[in-house]
Amino acid sequence: MGVARGDERGTTERVLTLLGLLQQRQVWTGPELAARLGVTPRTVRRDVGRLRTLGYPVHASQGVGGGYQLGPGQNLPPLLLDDEEAIATAVSLLAGAGGGVAGAGDAALRALTKLDQVLPGRLRHEVRALSGSVESFGGGRPPVDPEVLMTLARACRDGVEAGFDYPTGSEARRRVEPYRLVASDRCWYLLAFDLDRDGWRSFRVDRMTEVSARTWRFRPRAAPDAATYVQEGVASRAYPHQARFLVHAPADTVRAKIPASAAVVRRRGSERCEVLSGAGSLDFVLIHMLLLGHDFTVLDPPELGGRCRALAERLLSAGGAISPVPDTEQP
Repeated sequence: MGVARGDERGTTERVLTLLGLLQQRQVWTGPELAARLGVTPRTVRRDVGRLRTLGYPVHASQGVGGGYQLGPGQNLPPLLLDDEEAIATAVSLLAGAGGGVAGAGDAALRALTKLDQVLPGRLRHEVRALSGSVESFGGGRPPVDPEVLMTLARACRDGVEAGFDYPTGSEARRRVEPYRLVASDRCWYLLAFDLDRDGWRSFRVDRMTEVSARTWRFRPRAAPDAATYVQEGVASRAYPHQARFLVHAPADTVRAKIPASAAVVRRRGSERCEVLSGAGSLDFVLIHMLLLGHDFTVLDPPELGGRCRALAERLLSAGGAISPVPDTEQP
Protein backbone atom coordinates (compact mmCIF):
# COMPACT_ATOMS: atom_id res chain seq x y z
CA MET A 1 0.00 0.00 0.00
CA GLY A 2 2.88 2.35 0.76
CA VAL A 3 4.23 1.92 -2.77
CA ALA A 4 0.83 2.67 -4.26
CA ARG A 5 0.55 5.90 -2.29
CA GLY A 6 4.03 6.87 -3.43
CA ASP A 7 3.17 6.13 -7.05
CA GLU A 8 0.00 8.18 -6.69
CA ARG A 9 1.93 11.13 -5.31
CA GLY A 10 4.45 10.81 -8.16
CA THR A 11 1.68 10.79 -10.73
CA THR A 12 0.01 13.83 -9.17
CA GLU A 13 3.27 15.78 -9.09
CA ARG A 14 3.99 14.85 -12.71
CA VAL A 15 0.53 15.91 -13.85
CA LEU A 16 0.94 19.25 -12.07
CA THR A 17 4.34 19.68 -13.72
CA LEU A 18 2.75 18.90 -17.08
CA LEU A 19 0.09 21.54 -16.42
CA GLY A 20 2.79 24.07 -15.59
CA LEU A 21 4.63 23.31 -18.84
CA LEU A 22 1.46 23.71 -20.89
CA GLN A 23 0.90 27.10 -19.26
CA GLN A 24 4.44 28.26 -20.09
CA ARG A 25 4.17 28.26 -23.87
CA GLN A 26 1.54 27.82 -26.55
CA VAL A 27 2.41 24.43 -28.10
CA TRP A 28 4.46 21.40 -27.00
CA THR A 29 5.10 18.27 -29.00
CA GLY A 30 4.65 14.91 -27.33
CA PRO A 31 8.38 14.04 -27.47
CA GLU A 32 9.30 17.43 -25.98
CA LEU A 33 6.97 16.89 -23.02
CA ALA A 34 8.19 13.32 -22.59
CA ALA A 35 11.80 14.51 -22.46
CA ARG A 36 11.02 17.25 -19.95
CA LEU A 37 9.05 14.90 -17.68
CA GLY A 38 11.38 11.92 -18.07
CA VAL A 39 8.59 9.59 -19.21
CA THR A 40 7.42 7.96 -22.43
CA PRO A 41 5.09 9.66 -24.95
CA ARG A 42 2.44 7.09 -23.95
CA THR A 43 2.61 8.32 -20.33
CA VAL A 44 2.28 11.88 -21.58
CA ARG A 45 -0.92 10.91 -23.41
CA ARG A 46 -2.31 9.31 -20.22
CA ASP A 47 -1.44 12.41 -18.17
CA VAL A 48 -3.08 14.66 -20.74
CA GLY A 49 -6.19 12.50 -20.35
CA ARG A 50 -6.03 13.03 -16.57
CA LEU A 51 -5.92 16.81 -17.07
CA ARG A 52 -8.93 16.63 -19.37
CA THR A 53 -10.80 14.63 -16.75
CA LEU A 54 -10.10 17.42 -14.25
CA GLY A 55 -11.59 19.92 -16.69
CA TYR A 56 -8.49 21.41 -18.32
CA PRO A 57 -9.12 21.84 -22.08
CA VAL A 58 -5.93 20.32 -23.55
CA HIS A 59 -6.09 20.26 -27.36
CA ALA A 60 -3.98 17.99 -29.59
CA SER A 61 -3.20 18.65 -33.24
CA GLN A 62 -1.29 16.64 -35.86
CA GLY A 63 1.22 17.63 -38.53
CA VAL A 64 3.90 20.27 -38.77
CA GLY A 65 3.56 22.76 -35.94
CA GLY A 66 1.14 20.48 -34.11
CA GLY A 67 1.26 19.26 -30.58
CA TYR A 68 -0.46 19.77 -27.23
CA GLN A 69 -2.01 23.13 -26.38
CA LEU A 70 -3.88 24.34 -23.32
CA GLY A 71 -7.07 26.04 -24.51
CA PRO A 72 -9.03 28.75 -22.71
CA GLY A 73 -12.22 26.75 -22.14
CA GLN A 74 -15.48 28.13 -20.77
CA ASN A 75 -15.66 25.97 -17.66
CA LEU A 76 -12.62 26.63 -15.50
CA PRO A 77 -11.25 23.69 -13.48
CA PRO A 78 -10.96 23.49 -9.70
CA LEU A 79 -8.34 25.78 -8.19
CA LEU A 80 -5.26 23.98 -6.90
CA LEU A 81 -5.40 25.36 -3.35
CA ASP A 82 -6.29 23.52 -0.19
CA ASP A 83 -9.34 24.67 1.77
CA GLU A 84 -7.51 26.93 4.22
CA GLU A 85 -5.41 28.54 1.46
CA ALA A 86 -8.46 29.26 -0.69
CA ILE A 87 -10.45 30.78 2.19
CA ALA A 88 -7.48 32.83 3.41
CA THR A 89 -6.96 34.14 -0.13
CA ALA A 90 -10.62 35.13 -0.41
CA VAL A 91 -10.61 36.97 2.91
CA SER A 92 -7.36 38.72 2.00
CA LEU A 93 -9.04 39.94 -1.17
CA LEU A 94 -11.99 41.13 0.87
CA ALA A 95 -9.57 43.02 3.09
CA GLY A 96 -7.98 44.64 0.05
CA ALA A 97 -11.23 45.46 -1.70
CA GLY A 98 -11.25 48.93 -0.16
CA GLY A 99 -7.53 49.55 0.09
CA GLY A 100 -5.98 52.99 -0.05
CA VAL A 101 -4.02 52.43 -3.27
CA ALA A 102 -5.79 53.87 -6.30
CA GLY A 103 -7.43 51.07 -8.29
CA ALA A 104 -6.51 48.38 -5.76
CA GLY A 105 -10.09 47.95 -4.59
CA ASP A 106 -11.44 47.28 -8.07
CA ALA A 107 -8.55 44.90 -8.79
CA ALA A 108 -9.21 42.98 -5.56
CA LEU A 109 -12.90 42.66 -6.40
CA ARG A 110 -12.08 41.42 -9.92
CA ALA A 111 -9.65 38.87 -8.46
CA LEU A 112 -12.26 37.76 -5.94
CA THR A 113 -14.74 37.23 -8.78
CA LYS A 114 -12.22 35.09 -10.66
CA LEU A 115 -11.45 33.13 -7.51
CA ASP A 116 -15.14 32.45 -7.04
CA GLN A 117 -15.30 31.04 -10.60
CA VAL A 118 -12.55 28.48 -10.10
CA LEU A 119 -13.25 27.34 -6.54
CA PRO A 120 -14.72 23.86 -5.99
CA GLY A 121 -18.40 23.95 -5.10
CA ARG A 122 -17.93 23.33 -1.38
CA LEU A 123 -15.42 26.17 -1.03
CA ARG A 124 -17.38 28.54 -3.25
CA HIS A 125 -20.31 28.21 -0.87
CA GLU A 126 -18.10 28.92 2.14
CA VAL A 127 -16.38 31.94 0.59
CA ARG A 128 -19.71 33.42 -0.48
CA ALA A 129 -20.98 32.92 3.06
CA LEU A 130 -17.92 34.77 4.36
CA SER A 131 -18.50 37.53 1.82
CA GLY A 132 -22.07 37.80 3.07
CA SER A 133 -20.72 38.67 6.50
CA VAL A 134 -19.04 41.80 5.13
CA GLU A 135 -20.66 45.17 4.39
CA SER A 136 -19.14 48.54 3.61
CA PHE A 137 -19.58 52.29 3.26
CA GLY A 138 -16.94 54.54 1.77
CA GLY A 139 -13.54 53.21 0.70
CA GLY A 140 -9.80 53.65 1.15
CA ARG A 141 -9.31 51.96 4.53
CA PRO A 142 -5.92 50.71 5.72
CA PRO A 143 -5.30 46.95 5.65
CA VAL A 144 -5.91 44.71 8.67
CA ASP A 145 -4.78 41.20 9.54
CA PRO A 146 -6.63 38.83 7.15
CA GLU A 147 -6.48 36.08 9.78
CA VAL A 148 -8.47 38.26 12.20
CA LEU A 149 -10.99 39.10 9.47
CA MET A 150 -11.32 35.42 8.60
CA THR A 151 -11.91 34.44 12.23
CA LEU A 152 -14.57 37.13 12.71
CA ALA A 153 -16.24 36.48 9.33
CA ARG A 154 -16.52 32.78 10.13
CA ALA A 155 -17.98 33.57 13.55
CA CYS A 156 -20.57 35.83 11.87
CA ARG A 157 -21.38 33.13 9.34
CA ASP A 158 -21.58 30.27 11.84
CA GLY A 159 -23.43 32.23 14.54
CA VAL A 160 -20.91 31.47 17.31
CA GLU A 161 -19.68 33.71 20.09
CA ALA A 162 -16.38 35.53 19.72
CA GLY A 163 -13.95 36.99 22.21
CA PHE A 164 -11.18 39.56 22.00
CA ASP A 165 -9.23 42.07 24.04
CA TYR A 166 -10.31 45.66 23.46
CA PRO A 167 -8.60 48.66 25.09
CA THR A 168 -11.61 50.53 26.52
CA GLY A 169 -13.05 50.72 30.01
CA SER A 170 -11.97 48.69 33.00
CA GLU A 171 -12.66 45.31 31.35
CA ALA A 172 -10.44 44.74 28.34
CA ARG A 173 -11.85 41.32 27.37
CA ARG A 174 -15.09 41.44 25.40
CA ARG A 175 -17.52 38.57 24.85
CA VAL A 176 -19.86 39.17 21.92
CA GLU A 177 -22.34 37.71 19.47
CA PRO A 178 -20.85 38.83 16.12
CA TYR A 179 -23.21 39.77 13.28
CA ARG A 180 -21.44 41.67 10.51
CA LEU A 181 -18.06 43.06 9.52
CA VAL A 182 -18.39 46.60 8.17
CA ALA A 183 -15.72 48.40 6.16
CA SER A 184 -15.76 52.19 6.37
CA ASP A 185 -13.61 54.68 4.48
CA ARG A 186 -11.10 54.52 7.35
CA CYS A 187 -11.35 51.27 9.31
CA TRP A 188 -12.93 47.83 9.60
CA TYR A 189 -15.61 47.44 12.29
CA LEU A 190 -17.48 44.54 13.83
CA LEU A 191 -21.16 44.96 14.65
CA ALA A 192 -21.87 42.69 17.61
CA PHE A 193 -24.13 42.27 20.62
CA ASP A 194 -21.99 42.81 23.72
CA LEU A 195 -23.06 40.10 26.16
CA ASP A 196 -21.52 41.74 29.24
CA ARG A 197 -23.02 45.17 28.49
CA ASP A 198 -26.31 43.82 27.09
CA GLY A 199 -26.41 46.01 24.02
CA TRP A 200 -25.31 46.51 20.43
CA ARG A 201 -21.80 47.83 19.93
CA SER A 202 -19.39 48.46 17.07
CA PHE A 203 -15.71 47.60 17.51
CA ARG A 204 -12.71 48.65 15.46
CA VAL A 205 -11.02 45.50 14.17
CA ASP A 206 -7.54 47.05 14.18
CA ARG A 207 -7.83 47.61 17.97
CA MET A 208 -8.67 43.98 18.70
CA THR A 209 -6.09 41.53 20.01
CA GLU A 210 -6.28 37.87 20.99
CA VAL A 211 -9.28 37.33 18.72
CA SER A 212 -10.92 33.91 18.98
CA ALA A 213 -14.19 32.23 18.03
CA ARG A 214 -15.96 29.85 20.43
CA THR A 215 -18.05 26.80 19.65
CA TRP A 216 -21.02 28.17 21.62
CA ARG A 217 -23.82 29.02 19.17
CA PHE A 218 -26.30 31.80 19.82
CA ARG A 219 -29.84 32.43 18.65
CA PRO A 220 -29.86 35.41 16.24
CA ARG A 221 -31.42 38.61 17.57
CA ALA A 222 -33.26 41.29 15.61
CA ALA A 223 -30.22 43.27 14.53
CA PRO A 224 -29.98 46.85 13.24
CA ASP A 225 -28.75 47.48 9.72
CA ALA A 226 -25.03 46.94 10.11
CA ALA A 227 -23.60 49.56 7.76
CA THR A 228 -26.07 52.24 8.92
CA TYR A 229 -25.48 51.50 12.61
CA VAL A 230 -21.70 51.62 12.30
CA GLN A 231 -21.69 54.72 10.11
CA GLU A 232 -23.98 56.59 12.50
CA GLY A 233 -21.75 55.57 15.39
CA VAL A 234 -18.57 56.69 13.62
CA ALA A 235 -20.02 59.97 12.31
CA SER A 236 -22.29 60.94 15.21
CA ARG A 237 -22.73 58.82 18.33
CA ALA A 238 -19.01 58.76 19.08
CA TYR A 239 -19.06 62.54 19.70
CA PRO A 240 -20.49 64.51 22.65
CA HIS A 241 -22.64 66.67 20.32
CA GLN A 242 -24.83 65.48 17.43
CA ALA A 243 -26.74 67.55 14.91
CA ARG A 244 -29.17 67.06 12.02
CA PHE A 245 -29.55 69.38 9.05
CA LEU A 246 -31.77 69.61 6.00
CA VAL A 247 -29.45 70.56 3.14
CA HIS A 248 -30.92 72.06 -0.02
CA ALA A 249 -28.81 70.04 -2.45
CA PRO A 250 -29.00 66.50 -3.92
CA ALA A 251 -27.70 63.73 -1.69
CA ASP A 252 -25.06 62.60 -4.21
CA THR A 253 -23.69 66.15 -4.44
CA VAL A 254 -23.34 66.40 -0.66
CA ARG A 255 -21.85 62.89 -0.31
CA ALA A 256 -19.11 63.87 -2.74
CA LYS A 257 -18.05 66.65 -0.33
CA ILE A 258 -18.27 64.79 2.99
CA PRO A 259 -16.30 61.64 3.94
CA ALA A 260 -18.60 58.75 4.83
CA SER A 261 -17.01 58.55 8.30
CA ALA A 262 -17.75 62.27 8.95
CA ALA A 263 -21.51 62.35 8.32
CA VAL A 264 -24.51 60.28 7.33
CA VAL A 265 -26.30 61.68 4.26
CA ARG A 266 -29.88 60.56 3.66
CA ARG A 267 -31.83 61.37 0.53
CA ARG A 268 -34.91 63.58 1.01
CA GLY A 269 -36.31 63.81 -2.49
CA SER A 270 -34.32 64.66 -5.59
CA GLU A 271 -33.08 68.12 -4.51
CA ARG A 272 -32.64 67.86 -0.74
CA CYS A 273 -30.98 65.59 1.79
CA GLU A 274 -30.61 65.15 5.53
CA VAL A 275 -27.15 65.26 7.10
CA LEU A 276 -26.40 63.70 10.49
CA SER A 277 -23.03 64.54 12.02
CA GLY A 278 -21.25 64.96 15.32
CA ALA A 279 -18.29 66.83 16.80
CA GLY A 280 -16.72 68.06 20.00
CA SER A 281 -18.65 71.34 19.74
CA LEU A 282 -21.74 72.54 17.89
CA ASP A 283 -19.82 75.48 16.42
CA PHE A 284 -17.44 73.02 14.75
CA VAL A 285 -20.38 71.23 13.09
CA LEU A 286 -21.83 74.54 11.91
CA ILE A 287 -18.55 75.66 10.36
CA HIS A 288 -18.32 72.45 8.37
CA MET A 289 -21.90 72.85 7.18
CA LEU A 290 -21.12 76.40 6.04
CA LEU A 291 -18.11 75.14 4.11
CA LEU A 292 -20.37 72.83 2.08
CA GLY A 293 -21.58 75.90 0.21
CA HIS A 294 -25.29 74.97 0.21
CA ASP A 295 -28.29 76.44 2.01
CA PHE A 296 -29.38 74.38 5.00
CA THR A 297 -31.92 74.30 7.82
CA VAL A 298 -31.21 73.13 11.38
CA LEU A 299 -33.39 70.18 12.44
CA ASP A 300 -31.77 69.12 15.74
CA PRO A 301 -30.91 70.03 18.43
CA PRO A 302 -33.15 73.10 19.07
CA GLU A 303 -30.34 75.11 20.70
CA LEU A 304 -28.35 74.89 17.50
CA GLY A 305 -30.54 77.62 16.01
CA GLY A 306 -29.23 80.03 18.64
CA ARG A 307 -25.67 78.99 17.84
CA CYS A 308 -26.37 79.75 14.16
CA ARG A 309 -27.51 83.29 14.98
CA ALA A 310 -24.55 83.87 17.29
CA LEU A 311 -22.12 82.63 14.66
CA ALA A 312 -23.78 84.79 11.98
CA GLU A 313 -23.45 87.89 14.18
CA ARG A 314 -19.78 87.16 14.79
CA LEU A 315 -19.17 86.75 11.06
CA LEU A 316 -21.03 89.99 10.25
CA SER A 317 -19.13 91.81 12.97
CA ALA A 318 -15.82 90.50 11.68
CA GLY A 319 -16.67 91.59 8.15
CA GLY A 320 -17.83 95.06 9.22
CA ALA A 321 -14.70 95.72 11.26
CA ILE A 322 -12.47 95.58 8.19
CA SER A 323 -11.72 99.09 6.88
CA PRO A 324 -10.74 99.61 3.26
CA VAL A 325 -7.02 100.18 2.75
CA PRO A 326 -6.40 103.60 1.13
CA ASP A 327 -4.69 103.59 -2.21
CA THR A 328 -1.45 105.55 -1.63
CA GLU A 329 0.18 104.54 -4.87
CA GLN A 330 1.03 107.50 -7.10
CA PRO A 331 -0.18 107.51 -10.69
